[in-house]
Amino acid sequence: MILENIKYGRIRHLTLLDPEKNGPDNVEGVVEFINRSGSDAIMVGGSTNTGPKAVDDLVGGIKRLTKKPVILFPSSPEAFSPRADAIFYLSLLNSSSLKYVVGYQVQSARLLKKSRMEVISVAYLVFEPGMTVGKVGGAQLIGRKDIETALDYAAAAELIGFHAIYMEAGSGAPQSIDPSVVKAVCEDMTIPVIVGGGIRDPDTAKKMLKSGAAAVVTGTVAEKDPAILGNIVSAIKT
Repeated sequence: MILENIKYGRIRHLTLLDPEKNGPDNVEGVVEFINRSGSDAIMVGGSTNTGPKAVDDLVGGIKRLTKKPVILFPSSPEAFSPRADAIFYLSLLNSSSLKYVVGYQVQSARLLKKSRMEVISVAYLVFEPGMTVGKVGGAQLIGRKDIETALDYAAAAELIGFHAIYMEAGSGAPQSIDPSVVKAVCEDMTIPVIVGGGIRDPDTAKKMLKSGAAAVVTGTVAEKDPAILGNIVSAIKT
Protein backbone atom coordinates (compact mmCIF):
# COMPACT_ATOMS: atom_id res chain seq x y z
CA MET A 1 0.00 0.00 0.00
CA ILE A 2 1.16 3.51 -0.81
CA LEU A 3 0.49 4.86 2.68
CA GLU A 4 2.57 2.07 4.20
CA ASN A 5 5.38 2.76 1.74
CA ILE A 6 5.40 6.43 2.76
CA LYS A 7 5.24 5.57 6.45
CA TYR A 8 8.16 3.14 6.30
CA GLY A 9 10.46 5.11 4.02
CA ARG A 10 9.97 3.26 0.77
CA ILE A 11 8.46 6.38 -0.82
CA ARG A 12 10.65 9.36 0.07
CA HIS A 13 10.16 11.64 -2.91
CA LEU A 14 7.05 12.50 -4.91
CA THR A 15 6.91 14.57 -8.09
CA LEU A 16 3.80 16.72 -8.57
CA LEU A 17 2.54 17.29 -12.12
CA ASP A 18 -0.15 19.86 -12.88
CA PRO A 19 -2.63 18.77 -15.61
CA GLU A 20 -2.83 22.38 -16.80
CA LYS A 21 0.88 22.38 -17.59
CA ASN A 22 1.35 18.76 -18.60
CA GLY A 23 -0.55 16.68 -21.11
CA PRO A 24 -0.27 14.40 -24.13
CA ASP A 25 2.10 16.77 -25.95
CA ASN A 26 4.86 16.78 -23.33
CA VAL A 27 4.14 13.95 -20.87
CA GLU A 28 6.59 11.52 -22.46
CA GLY A 29 9.58 13.80 -21.93
CA VAL A 30 8.52 14.76 -18.41
CA VAL A 31 7.98 11.15 -17.29
CA GLU A 32 11.32 10.16 -18.83
CA PHE A 33 13.02 12.76 -16.60
CA ILE A 34 11.10 11.49 -13.56
CA ASN A 35 12.05 7.88 -14.28
CA ARG A 36 15.70 8.84 -14.61
CA SER A 37 15.64 10.95 -11.45
CA GLY A 38 14.65 8.05 -9.21
CA SER A 39 11.57 9.84 -7.81
CA ASP A 40 9.37 7.27 -6.08
CA ALA A 41 5.85 8.34 -7.08
CA ILE A 42 3.96 10.86 -9.17
CA MET A 43 1.19 13.10 -7.89
CA VAL A 44 -1.31 14.58 -10.36
CA GLY A 45 -3.13 17.76 -9.43
CA GLY A 46 -3.07 21.53 -9.26
CA SER A 47 -4.45 24.56 -7.49
CA THR A 48 -7.22 25.33 -9.98
CA ASN A 49 -10.32 23.43 -11.03
CA THR A 50 -9.01 21.12 -13.75
CA GLY A 51 -11.61 19.03 -15.58
CA PRO A 52 -11.74 15.23 -15.43
CA LYS A 53 -10.62 14.75 -19.05
CA ALA A 54 -7.34 16.62 -18.54
CA VAL A 55 -6.65 14.69 -15.34
CA ASP A 56 -7.55 11.33 -16.86
CA ASP A 57 -5.51 12.01 -20.01
CA LEU A 58 -2.46 12.86 -17.91
CA VAL A 59 -2.86 9.86 -15.61
CA GLY A 60 -3.32 7.56 -18.61
CA GLY A 61 -0.23 9.00 -20.30
CA ILE A 62 1.85 8.56 -17.16
CA LYS A 63 0.67 4.97 -16.61
CA ARG A 64 1.80 4.02 -20.12
CA LEU A 65 5.31 5.32 -19.46
CA THR A 66 6.17 4.26 -15.91
CA LYS A 67 5.47 1.69 -13.22
CA LYS A 68 5.69 4.31 -10.48
CA PRO A 69 2.47 4.77 -8.48
CA VAL A 70 0.25 7.66 -9.55
CA ILE A 71 -1.54 9.53 -6.77
CA LEU A 72 -4.32 12.05 -7.32
CA PHE A 73 -3.88 15.40 -5.57
CA PRO A 74 -7.26 16.93 -6.39
CA SER A 75 -8.35 20.56 -6.29
CA SER A 76 -12.01 19.50 -6.56
CA PRO A 77 -14.14 16.35 -7.02
CA GLU A 78 -13.92 16.84 -10.80
CA ALA A 79 -10.13 16.31 -10.76
CA PHE A 80 -10.53 12.55 -10.83
CA SER A 81 -9.27 9.60 -12.84
CA PRO A 82 -10.21 5.98 -12.08
CA ARG A 83 -6.85 4.92 -13.54
CA ALA A 84 -4.85 6.39 -10.64
CA ASP A 85 -3.44 4.06 -7.98
CA ALA A 86 -4.43 6.23 -5.01
CA ILE A 87 -5.86 9.57 -4.01
CA PHE A 88 -4.87 12.00 -1.30
CA TYR A 89 -8.35 12.66 0.14
CA LEU A 90 -7.53 16.21 1.18
CA SER A 91 -9.10 18.37 3.84
CA LEU A 92 -7.67 21.90 3.89
CA LEU A 93 -7.97 22.35 7.63
CA ASN A 94 -6.91 26.01 7.74
CA SER A 95 -9.34 27.11 5.02
CA SER A 96 -11.96 29.73 5.84
CA SER A 97 -14.38 27.89 3.53
CA LEU A 98 -16.16 24.71 4.59
CA LYS A 99 -16.10 23.66 0.95
CA TYR A 100 -12.39 22.88 1.23
CA VAL A 101 -12.58 21.47 4.77
CA VAL A 102 -15.42 18.99 4.22
CA GLY A 103 -17.72 20.04 1.33
CA TYR A 104 -15.75 18.55 -1.53
CA GLN A 105 -15.10 15.47 0.57
CA VAL A 106 -18.84 14.87 0.99
CA GLN A 107 -19.37 15.31 -2.76
CA SER A 108 -16.76 12.69 -3.66
CA ALA A 109 -17.07 10.15 -0.85
CA ARG A 110 -19.51 7.72 -2.45
CA LEU A 111 -17.60 7.70 -5.72
CA LEU A 112 -14.35 6.93 -3.91
CA LYS A 113 -15.93 4.14 -1.87
CA LYS A 114 -16.87 2.44 -5.13
CA SER A 115 -13.46 2.92 -6.70
CA ARG A 116 -10.65 0.40 -6.44
CA MET A 117 -7.96 2.93 -5.62
CA GLU A 118 -6.33 3.43 -2.23
CA VAL A 119 -7.91 6.38 -0.41
CA ILE A 120 -5.48 8.18 1.91
CA SER A 121 -7.11 10.80 4.13
CA VAL A 122 -4.75 13.76 4.39
CA ALA A 123 -4.92 16.85 6.59
CA TYR A 124 -3.74 19.63 4.29
CA LEU A 125 -2.06 22.65 5.92
CA VAL A 126 -0.99 25.67 3.86
CA PHE A 127 1.74 27.96 5.17
CA GLU A 128 2.77 31.42 4.04
CA PRO A 129 3.18 32.63 1.37
CA GLY A 130 0.53 30.13 0.23
CA MET A 131 0.75 31.09 -3.45
CA THR A 132 -2.22 30.08 -5.66
CA VAL A 133 -3.49 27.29 -3.42
CA GLY A 134 -3.63 29.67 -0.47
CA LYS A 135 -5.74 32.17 -2.42
CA VAL A 136 -8.02 29.67 -4.12
CA GLY A 137 -8.51 27.66 -0.93
CA GLY A 138 -9.17 30.72 1.24
CA ALA A 139 -6.43 29.57 3.61
CA GLN A 140 -5.75 31.36 6.87
CA LEU A 141 -2.05 30.96 6.29
CA ILE A 142 0.20 29.57 9.00
CA GLY A 143 3.46 31.48 9.42
CA ARG A 144 6.44 29.61 7.97
CA LYS A 145 8.08 29.71 11.42
CA ASP A 146 4.92 29.46 13.53
CA ILE A 147 5.54 26.25 15.45
CA GLU A 148 2.65 26.62 17.92
CA THR A 149 -0.09 27.04 15.30
CA ALA A 150 1.35 24.23 13.21
CA LEU A 151 1.34 21.94 16.26
CA ASP A 152 -2.26 22.88 17.08
CA TYR A 153 -3.49 21.92 13.60
CA ALA A 154 -1.34 18.80 13.39
CA ALA A 155 -2.51 17.53 16.80
CA ALA A 156 -6.12 18.07 15.76
CA ALA A 157 -5.51 16.19 12.51
CA GLU A 158 -4.02 13.24 14.35
CA LEU A 159 -6.85 13.08 16.90
CA ILE A 160 -9.53 13.36 14.20
CA GLY A 161 -7.99 10.31 12.55
CA PHE A 162 -6.29 11.47 9.36
CA HIS A 163 -3.82 9.00 7.84
CA ALA A 164 -1.18 11.67 7.09
CA ILE A 165 -0.44 15.38 7.14
CA TYR A 166 0.67 17.39 4.12
CA MET A 167 2.27 20.75 4.90
CA GLU A 168 3.22 23.12 2.12
CA ALA A 169 4.12 26.71 1.37
CA GLY A 170 2.44 26.63 -2.05
CA SER A 171 3.65 25.65 -5.51
CA GLY A 172 6.35 28.05 -6.68
CA ALA A 173 6.89 29.52 -3.21
CA PRO A 174 10.22 31.38 -2.91
CA GLN A 175 10.88 29.70 0.45
CA SER A 176 9.87 26.42 2.04
CA ILE A 177 8.38 25.97 5.49
CA ASP A 178 11.11 26.47 8.07
CA PRO A 179 12.72 23.14 9.04
CA SER A 180 12.20 23.95 12.74
CA VAL A 181 8.44 23.76 12.19
CA VAL A 182 8.74 20.46 10.35
CA LYS A 183 10.90 19.06 13.14
CA ALA A 184 8.47 20.12 15.89
CA VAL A 185 5.45 18.66 14.09
CA CYS A 186 7.16 15.39 13.17
CA GLU A 187 8.40 14.84 16.72
CA ASP A 188 4.85 15.24 18.00
CA MET A 189 3.12 13.01 15.43
CA THR A 190 2.55 9.28 15.08
CA ILE A 191 1.30 9.70 11.49
CA PRO A 192 3.56 10.51 8.52
CA VAL A 193 4.20 14.12 7.55
CA ILE A 194 4.74 15.07 3.90
CA VAL A 195 6.28 18.46 3.05
CA GLY A 196 6.16 20.46 -0.19
CA GLY A 197 6.30 23.95 -1.65
CA GLY A 198 9.49 25.96 -2.12
CA ILE A 199 11.76 22.91 -2.12
CA ARG A 200 14.04 23.87 -4.97
CA ASP A 201 17.42 22.42 -4.11
CA PRO A 202 18.98 19.26 -2.64
CA ASP A 203 19.99 20.93 0.63
CA THR A 204 16.44 22.06 1.47
CA ALA A 205 15.01 18.64 0.62
CA LYS A 206 17.57 16.91 2.81
CA LYS A 207 16.82 19.27 5.72
CA MET A 208 13.13 18.33 5.54
CA LEU A 209 13.91 14.62 5.82
CA LYS A 210 16.43 15.19 8.61
CA SER A 211 13.72 17.14 10.41
CA GLY A 212 11.54 14.04 10.33
CA ALA A 213 9.41 14.38 7.19
CA ALA A 214 8.40 11.02 5.77
CA ALA A 215 8.55 12.35 2.21
CA VAL A 216 9.07 15.55 0.24
CA VAL A 217 7.24 16.82 -2.83
CA THR A 218 8.68 18.87 -5.67
CA GLY A 219 6.64 20.22 -8.55
CA THR A 220 7.75 23.45 -10.20
CA VAL A 221 11.39 22.42 -10.31
CA ALA A 222 10.54 19.23 -12.21
CA GLU A 223 8.70 21.24 -14.86
CA LYS A 224 11.31 23.98 -15.23
CA ASP A 225 14.63 22.23 -14.61
CA PRO A 226 14.46 18.43 -14.59
CA ALA A 227 18.22 18.15 -13.98
CA ILE A 228 17.76 19.63 -10.49
CA LEU A 229 15.06 17.02 -9.80
CA GLY A 230 17.65 14.27 -10.15
CA ASN A 231 20.02 16.10 -7.79
CA ILE A 232 17.26 16.49 -5.18
CA VAL A 233 16.27 12.82 -5.31
CA SER A 234 19.88 11.73 -5.18
CA ALA A 235 20.56 13.94 -2.14
CA ILE A 236 17.69 12.59 -0.06
CA LYS A 237 18.54 8.97 -0.83
CA THR A 238 22.23 9.14 0.15
